[in-house]
Amino acid sequence: MSSVNKNSVLLFLAAKDFNEEEYSIARKLLLKYGKNIFITSDDHYVCSGSKGMKVKSDTSFVNINVKNFAALVLVGGKGSRAYWDNEKLHSITKNFNNAQKIIGAICSAPVILAKAGILKDKTATCYYEDKNELINLGINYQDRTVITDKNIVTSNGSQSATQFTETVLHLIK
Repeated sequence: MSSVNKNSVLLFLAAKDFNEEEYSIARKLLLKYGKNIFITSDDHYVCSGSKGMKVKSDTSFVNINVKNFAALVLVGGKGSRAYWDNEKLHSITKNFNNAQKIIGAICSAPVILAKAGILKDKTATCYYEDKNELINLGINYQDRTVITDKNIVTSNGSQSATQFTETVLHLIK
């Protein structure tokens, strides 16, 4: 793996209502450890956080080459629920998983991974209100703050965003 890929992380943000705290904590820690961050969303312009933060996306779903990244991180928030059944995002997560890249999902975003089929036979967590989505898909849901199962890290929400991001960083190394 070249240093370019090892230092690049793709962050997914919902076009509307992403969790600003999760994004800000992940961004700050990733930058602190020398990672290049690229934002992806289906809206190739500006993503809006739940409290009005604006973040420009760098790439749309169609322009993603898995080889360019060490990890994919899906930021949660109520806006991520609109992507639970997004086939393009499912395809991206499957491509990262097939390439054995690190995948992280926090809050409501682990449901995207479950619906994409990449949490099959894995243990995961998510935002408490969404736990039945994982359970109904046959995922081994555990009520914990952060869970790592092979290359996948899931977390239950913004209160664990620091531990979640540190876990993703540890796996990239």
